[in-house]
Formats: sequence, C-alpha cells, structure tokens
Amino acid sequence: MKLYFASNNNHKKSEMERLLKGHEIILPKELGLEFDPEETGSTFLENALIKAKTLYSLVKAPVLADDSGLIVEALPSLLGVKTARFGYDVFGHISSREQYTYLLKLLEGEENRKAHFVCSLVLYLGDDQFYVIQEKVDGSIALTACGIDGFGYDPVFLVENTGKTAAELKPEEKDLYSHRGKACRKLLYLINED
Repeated sequence: MKLYFASNNNHKKSEMERLLKGHEIILPKELGLEFDPEETGSTFLENALIKAKTLYSLVKAPVLADDSGLIVEALPSLLGVKTARFGYDVFGHISSREQYTYLLKLLEGEENRKAHFVCSLVLYLGDDQFYVIQEKVDGSIALTACGIDGFGYDPVFLVENTGKTAAELKPEEKDLYSHRGKACRKLLYLINED
C-alpha cells in the first residue's frame, strides 16, 4: 500500500519503512508539498489527526500520521505534546542534543526518573474513516547520554527491562520495544485484516 506520511522527518520515514516493510512511505516534501500544520491539539491523538487531515486534503489518498512524545513523571507539564519544541523558549532554536542535555540538567538530583514514550498513530482513509492506534513504552531517564543509534531523546531514554538506552539498541531491538514499533505492528495487523 502507498502511504503518505504526515511528516517531513527523514529519521521517522526510515523507521516507518523498516516497521512497515512492503508498504511505500512518501513524505510531503518528496512531492514538493508545503507541509507544516500547526499542532494545536492538547493530546497526541488530536495532533496526529490534525496532521492526517491536513495531508489528506492535499493528496486525497491514504495518510499515515503519528504524534509521539516523551512524558517524564518528575516534569509532567514540560514535555508531552510539546516534546519536539521542548527547550525552544530557552534557546530560541533547538537540536536533539540540546534538548536531552537540558532535560538531564533539569533532572539533576531527581530520584524519580520514570518516563515513557507515547505514540498515537492514525491511518486516515477519508472523511470520518480512520483507524487510531495508541501505544507506549515504559522506561526512565538515564543519568548521562549513551549510544549512537536512534534520534531525539533515544540517548537518554533507558528502555525498561533492557538495561540500555534506546540509542544503544540495534534497530530491530528498538523496533521490538518502542512505542512506534508496537503501534506499527498493530497497524500491519489492521491493514492485513482488511
């Protein structure tokens, strides 16, 4: 199936291609489309739907959208749906390394380092015709960054029951545990059922 992916993130595209083998993943920028919808939702699902509906209005074909984020128990209002923009107000620009370094600084001395990643995945087939899958992966925030694979907060997110950060896991290991990997396995089941 050809799926238009409501993102311009090459890392996410690579991950989706790996997770959804046999399905073609196409980014809006590959079609020359301007795509940067304002994510005004207060939940991951609301933002995934905003992205899905926006891209669907441009391509009129099946759209895959996800909104994901990190939730840190000790900092409940700082990340969540604002994960990608975390730290922007402090730095005026932000890289992943600056974000996770800033997160580590905010958690210095904090005993409760529990965290989880959430993924809301939407397969949008048309007006009022869509599937929603929500998954999460539990873990905690490491004391220091470790690993070279992955992207975003992967170097500081210790995946529960692995003893490793997401950046230390091989891609196939990460896919097994990750919020997006779990959601995509369910999506494949749904696609294959139809």
